[in-house]
Amino acid sequence: MEKFKKICINCPAGCHLEIEKEGDAITVRGNSCPRGIAYARQEVTDPRRVVTAVVAADAPERLFIPVKTTAPVPMAEIPELLKKLFSMRVALPVHPGDVLLKDHPSTEITVVATGTGK
Repeated sequence: MEKFKKICINCPAGCHLEIEKEGDAITVRGNSCPRGIAYARQEVTDPRRVVTAVVAADAPERLFIPVKTTAPVPMAEIPELLKKLFSMRVALPVHPGDVLLKDHPSTEITVVATGTGK
């Protein structure tokens, strides 16, 4: 049996969850709403995170453009995605919401600008 302790981030309550996993059975204690159960299950079976980073701009007046994924990425895929992002050079101008990387091969996640690059 595996035991985990996590703090739920699905609402401001920040419930302290105690999770037990034995085979496919997952038991969750400490949640004050059903979202805590869903969060706990996701965390022990397929943890994901929204990735925020910066990519290089191709102009001296603006060195970096802030970016983020449009959906959570499996944690195992984050290093490959960051490697791709850190190797990019973006042509200016860029505006918030502009797609800078579409359907990254391993995740099919889109990366958008969150700041300007004028």
